[in-house]
Formats: sequence, C-alpha cells, structure tokens
Amino acid sequence: MLDPAIKELAQGKNFAMISFHLPNGAVATQVMWVDADDEHVLMNTEVHRAKFKSLQADPRVTVTIWDNSNPYHYGEVRGRLAGTETGPEARAMIDRLAQKYTGKDYAPAIQSERVILRIAPERQLSR
Repeated sequence: MLDPAIKELAQGKNFAMISFHLPNGAVATQVMWVDADDEHVLMNTEVHRAKFKSLQADPRVTVTIWDNSNPYHYGEVRGRLAGTETGPEARAMIDRLAQKYTGKDYAPAIQSERVILRIAPERQLSR
C-alpha cells in the first residue's frame, strides 16, 4: 500500500524525480509528471525512451515527489517497476496529467506509444 502522504503529493500538482539505472550502470534522474493510486506511483512515458528501456532491463527505481508550495515537504519511494500498460488508457493518462499540470491536453507529438509505469513501493519515506 502506498503511504497516504505520498499518494496525496503524487495526486497534487507536484513534480517528481525518477531515478533509474542505465545499461552501463550509471544512474539517470529525470523530472516528470506523476500520479498515484492506492498501491502504486504512476508515471507516463513513451516506449522508445531510454528510461522505459532501462526500467525493462533493471526494474529498480526511486521516485521523489516534492510539494510545489514547500520543497522541504517531500515523499520518496524506492521500489520496482511492477507493471506497464499501453494503449488507450496510457494515452488518456498523459492527457489527464497534462490537464493537471498545464490546463490543456497533451500537445507534443507522440513518437512511439505512451506507456503507464506502475511503481510498487518497497521502502517509503515522507517528511
């Protein structure tokens, strides 16, 4: 179960950093839009991107979400990519995220296919 404080941060208009392992062992970190359900942190990317390919090869991931109004209030989830979903639901999710963060549907051209990342927590911390 996702910590309720982290779920609240993820469902708010707050940004997240996702850190993952590249094939050469280095760690990469990117700022992304975020959401959550009761069990998972949810993110959305495209299947051709390095982060998706890297997470398929090594599912270990850390997500840190900070409160837009108070960056000293944050939540961290260390866990694993527990599942993915493509198709209409993934496309609809990126529009929901774009509406949350920009007030408009997602405008950039989709180069491959949208995919939802379901991240299951193994360790959680909120401050």
